Amino acid sequence: MGLLLLTACSNVEKAAPTPRSSSATVQQPPMEVDPIMRGTVAAEAVLLGFEDVVVRGYGLVVGLQGTGSRAMPAEIRAFMLRELAKHDVADSSRGMGMSPERILDSDDIAAVLVEGVIPAGATKDTKFDIRVSAVPGSSTTSLEGGRLWTTDLRPGPAMAGSKQSTPLAEGRGPIVVNPFLPIGVSGSAAVDRMSGRILHGGRVIKDMPLKLRLATPSHTRAATIVTCLNSRFPREIGQRSDTARGKNGEAIEIVVPPSFHDRSSDFAQLVRHTTLDVQNGEAIAAAVRRSLLATPGAAAAASWRWQAIGKRSLPMIQDLYTHPEEQPRMAALEAGAKLDDPLAVPHLLDMARTGSMEVRLAAVRLLGRMQPNPQIDVGLRPLLDDNDLDVRLTAYDALRRRKDPFLHRFQVADRLELDVVPSSKPLVYIAQTGAPRIAVFGDQLMLPRPMAQSIWGGRLILKGEEGQDRILAFYRAEASQKARVEKAPLPLPEFIQFLAQPSTPNVGMPGLNLRYGETISVLYELSRSGNLGADLRAEQDRILAEIMRQEEVRKVEDRPEFTEESAPQPARPAVPQPSPGLDGSGKAADTVPR
Repeated sequence: MGLLLLTACSNVEKAAPTPRSSSATVQQPPMEVDPIMRGTVAAEAVLLGFEDVVVRGYGLVVGLQGTGSRAMPAEIRAFMLRELAKHDVADSSRGMGMSPERILDSDDIAAVLVEGVIPAGATKDTKFDIRVSAVPGSSTTSLEGGRLWTTDLRPGPAMAGSKQSTPLAEGRGPIVVNPFLPIGVSGSAAVDRMSGRILHGGRVIKDMPLKLRLATPSHTRAATIVTCLNSRFPREIGQRSDTARGKNGEAIEIVVPPSFHDRSSDFAQLVRHTTLDVQNGEAIAAAVRRSLLATPGAAAAASWRWQAIGKRSLPMIQDLYTHPEEQPRMAALEAGAKLDDPLAVPHLLDMARTGSMEVRLAAVRLLGRMQPNPQIDVGLRPLLDDNDLDVRLTAYDALRRRKDPFLHRFQVADRLELDVVPSSKPLVYIAQTGAPRIAVFGDQLMLPRPMAQSIWGGRLILKGEEGQDRILAFYRAEASQKARVEKAPLPLPEFIQFLAQPSTPNVGMPGLNLRYGETISVLYELSRSGNLGADLRAEQDRILAEIMRQEEVRKVEDRPEFTEESAPQPARPAVPQPSPGLDGSGKAADTVPR
C-alpha cells in the first residue's frame, strides 16, 4: 500500500498543467450558470470590466480663507511638491508664479483625499461625482469656498509614492461642503466642513474597455459571439469600430456604442444576456417565459434576456403585464418599458398609483425612461401632489428626464439649474448628485414678510417689511469688505436666481453671485428660522455609500482562471462615516434617498 501511495504521489507531481501558450488543447471546466441563462454570452464567457471602478488620489484645494493647513504628512507633502513642479506652477504665464514650497506653506491651501466611482464600461469624458476630504494629520478646519486643482484619479487605494497605477480619470472644480450646516459654526459640526463633494467633478480620461474572456478558448466560438453581438448592436454614427472584435480564440474586445454612453451598465447587462441563437428569438423568449413561471426568483435575468432579444420578445410577455404574481409581472413590465411597448404604459401607471411603495417607485422610474408619450406625462403629473414624499420626488425626476414642459426649467449662469414644479404642496428640493440643481415645488411661493435674517455672522442680512414688494439684501463677500445693498425679489424661484446670478450689465436683474453651496446654505438658514415658506429636503449623498459598496464587491474573489486581467483590488483605507442630516444630529430624517 505504501508503494502504491508513493507511486500515485509521483504521478501527481509529474502531471504538471499544460502552459497557456502551448498548442495542446486544455479542457477548462464548464461555466456554471443558472438554467435561464443557458445559450447566452454569459454562459460562454466572463465579462471583464463589468463592475464599477473606485478611483482615488491626493489633491490640493486652493482658494481657502485661512481655513487650510500647511501641515500635512511628510510623504503627502513630498508627493505634492513633485506634482506642483510637474505642472510648472512657478511659471507666472502658466501657473501661480510661486514656488511649490511657498504654495504648500500657505494656510489658504489644503491637502485632500479625492474619491469617486467610475461607472462600468464608461467612455472617455464621462462625468461623475467625486468626494473630497481633508487628509488626516492636517489642521484644516474647512474646505468651504475652495477649489480642487486638477487631480489624477487611479484605481485602488490612494498612494503618495512614485510607483502608481495609470490614472483613469481626473477631478477638479469648486467644492460643495455639507450645505445643511450653517457656515461659521464651531464645535462638532465643524468636522463636517472638512469634507465635501464636487458634482460632476470627475472626468474619465480614457475609455474603460469591456472584454469577454471565453471559458473554453475556441476561435469558432469567439467568432459566433462576435457575430451575435454585432448583429444585436450594429455600428452607430460616430462609432469608430464594430461593437465586438475578436482578438483571438480566448478574448473579445467590446466597445460601448454612443447610444449607451450614459448607461454603460445597462449595455454590459445586455451583452451578458444576449442569446447566441439570433435566428430563433421568439422561441427563446417563450422558453425564458416558461423558465420564469417555473422559477419566479429568476425575474431579473428573465427581464434582461427579453430586453437583449429585443422587440421580438414582446408578443411572448405582453399577457404577463397582468400576471397575478408580482415577480413575473414586474419582469415583463420592466422589459416592456425598456423596449418602449405602449401596451405596458396603462399597467405601469396603474401600479404607480395603487401598488405597494416599492412597486410604485419602480413603476414611476420605468415610465420616466420610456420614449415621448403624452399619456405618460399626463399620468405622472398628478403624482407631484402625492401624499408620499418619495413618490413626489420620483415623479419629478421622471418628468424632468422626459423634459416635460409642465416643469419650468432655468439655467442660472453657470452655477445651477432651477426647476419650478407646479404643485399644491410647497417644497424646496436640493440635488446632491449630477449637475447642481434646485427644484421649487409651487410656482406661487413667496418669501414671508416681515422678515429679518442674519446669515454667516452678518455677512448677509435680509430684511423685508410688510407691504413691500422687495426685500433688502446687505451682502459682503468677505468680512473686511464694505457691504453692498441690493433689492431682492419676493417670489422664491426669482430669489434663488438672485442669490446665484452674477451682477453684470448684461443681466436684467442684479445678483449676489453666490456659489452653489452658498446658495443652498442660505436656503437652509431661511428654512431653519421659518423664513423660507416651504419645507426643505435634500437628496442623500450617495458617493460615500457607493464607494463602500464597491469595496465590498471587490472582496469577492475572481474565478481563478480569469485572474490575469481582473486581479482583486487591495482593501481600501478607513473612511469617515456619512455626513449627518440637515439638523447636524447624525439623523437623515431631512434627506431623501433618490
